[in-house]
Amino acid sequence: MPRKDAEFRAALLDLLPRLRRFARSLARNDADADDLLQMALERALTRSGQFVAGTRLDSWMYRIIKNIWIDESRARQRRARTFAPQEAGLGVGAEDPAFDKRIRAMSVETAMQDLPDEQRVAVSLVLVEGLSYKEASAVLDVPMGTLTSRLARGRQALEARLSDSEGDAA
Repeated sequence: MPRKDAEFRAALLDLLPRLRRFARSLARNDADADDLLQMALERALTRSGQFVAGTRLDSWMYRIIKNIWIDESRARQRRARTFAPQEAGLGVGAEDPAFDKRIRAMSVETAMQDLPDEQRVAVSLVLVEGLSYKEASAVLDVPMGTLTSRLARGRQALEARLSDSEGDAA
């Protein structure tokens, strides 16, 4: 294995915990996150020649993960439309909606899962992964103002959600 390939693989290995955390924030469960991360790593390894030395590997990987997640989400939406009609699921979980609401509001992770996708991804990149606004806007390929707006709405929603759960627990 050439030295360049070994360095690339070692850098990927160092990033694995951060990449997995980001994949979990997108996928919302461990199994899907692991699948998403595996697909991203496969893509990165097969296309390692496209990575520009001297640029940020983490940003490149975040973009790969995000793009795969979008593709998978679209595919799931298409598959979901071919099954049972919406009316078939109306009664599911209707036994005690107030209890279900309190359960969902008990943790930050759960509160993040309730955010719209664009807000959850922005919050995850900036507040969890520590990317700068500029880096996150580049990863998401959106203007800085759009990122700032998504972060502000995401923070407000998280704050409201978490304060609701504290009020329910009292």
